[in-house]
This record gives sequence, structure tokens and C-alpha cells, in this order.
Amino acid sequence: MRIVIGEDSALFREGLAALLASAGHEIVGRAATAASAVAQVRAHRPDIVVLDIRMPSDDEGVAAALEIREWDPPTPILLLSQHIETRRTVELVTAGAIGYLLKDRVLDVDEFLAALDRVAAGGTALDPEVVGRLLVAARATTVLDVLTPREHEVLALMAEGWSNAAIGQRLFLSERTVETHISSIFSRLGVHESADGHRRVRAILTYLEVTSGW
Repeated sequence: MRIVIGEDSALFREGLAALLASAGHEIVGRAATAASAVAQVRAHRPDIVVLDIRMPSDDEGVAAALEIREWDPPTPILLLSQHIETRRTVELVTAGAIGYLLKDRVLDVDEFLAALDRVAAGGTALDPEVVGRLLVAARATTVLDVLTPREHEVLALMAEGWSNAAIGQRLFLSERTVETHISSIFSRLGVHESADGHRRVRAILTYLEVTSGW
């Protein structure tokens, strides 16, 4: 299998290259930046590209992966990350020929090589921890997207323990306007009046569950 490796850590990149070469794969390109990885993939058209999500910071590896996936035909991609990143990755993992593993999974060589083969063949390989976090991110887009930007701000301040009056002062709104926004939040989130009267608490718990992955 012909592979391009995009990883800004020289030590990890060369260690990964040695591991893959010992398994019989051909390393046709090495890159320390996202831009270089894209160029290497374009030049060599490998069977798969292994990309670090942070190259060297933020989500540059994800941006590179999204660009590569737009080509025809798209190159299979195995993303690696030291920590779980969800920003912009949901749209990637919903397609085939994609993998997303935490870097410590590489230590289980057989499992890692099996994941590599699966992705190269058009399948998926997702770390269980990644799946859990992505499900939370996906739920956030479905549950909280019903709120307007202003309602997001109000609910976030509610979750921080601010009173209606304090929220109004913070957002330069009248207390009556804040109350209107809160009433709309309850309605949009399906938090209806109940015997316990704790609508505010239940709305806050919904927000914290979605944003914090409780």
C-alpha cells in the first residue's frame, strides 16, 4: 500500500513510517505541515493518507482532509489525534473511507494496521472515544440549533447562574425582553411547565448535557 504521512512531530512521523514500512507498506511522502501534506497527496496519489489533525495547530489537518476529500476520486484518510477534536470532523466521518483514531491506538499495532486496511478499502475506523464525543457534537447541532443566537447567549448565561436582571444588564436588554427570550427557549427545547416548576433548571441541564457531554 502506498502511503503519505502528514505529521508535524518528526519523532512520531518517522516512527510511524518505520512501523508501516516494516508491515510491507511503501511511504511515498512525508509532510510536516498541512499544506505540504496536500501537495504530497496531489503529487503521489497514494492509496491512503495518514494525517495528524493538528499540523501544527488548531484543525489544519482537518482542513487538509476536507480539501483532499473534494478531489475525484477522493483519497482515503486516517486521522490521528493526541486529543479528541470535534470541530469540523462530523462532516468528514459521515463519509466512507475515513478513520479517526487517538494516537495511543497506534501502540496496538495489529489493531492499527487493521484499521488502516479497512479505511484504504473504503470502510471506516473510528475510535470509540471519538464516536462518543462526535455523537455529543452531533446532538448539539440538532438540539441547540433550534435556538436563535440571542437565545443561545441567554441560555449560556442562565447556565452560569445569572439572574434575569443580570442577564439583561450583560446583554443590554430589558428584563421583560430577557423573560420573553427565556419563554421562547423553554418552548423550543420542549421544556414544559410541570408540577415541580423547575423549567429553568431543566433547560440548563439540557444545555449542559449537550455542550459538556454529560
